[in-house]
Amino acid sequence: MANASGFSLSSEFERVMSAARAPGWSLGLDRHGQIMATRDSGRIGLPWVVRATRSGRGLRVESFQPGDDTDAEGAVVALIAGNPREMGRQLREILGELAASDNEIVD
Repeated sequence: MANASGFSLSSEFERVMSAARAPGWSLGLDRHGQIMATRDSGRIGLPWVVRATRSGRGLRVESFQPGDDTDAEGAVVALIAGNPREMGRQLREILGELAASDNEIVD
């Protein structure tokens, strides 16, 4: 599916993910074709998850704690907009902030 700029959605998401690469996070597309970032929580099979989904002209970024149902709606942490590279930079900052705050949480 092409958007107004002529780029396919997956191509645009690839560019966002390329700019969003952050230490400790794995990025890819989930089964619905949305950007998903995961980070080890220290509990097997229960990662921290961040999902970025198309919302208007930008992306809505949601966070999920280990064990949350990622098919449900997560906690919205930001709405980002701009060109793919700029959205990727914003997403990388968000991932860094979430990683820092996740390290402060003690089970």
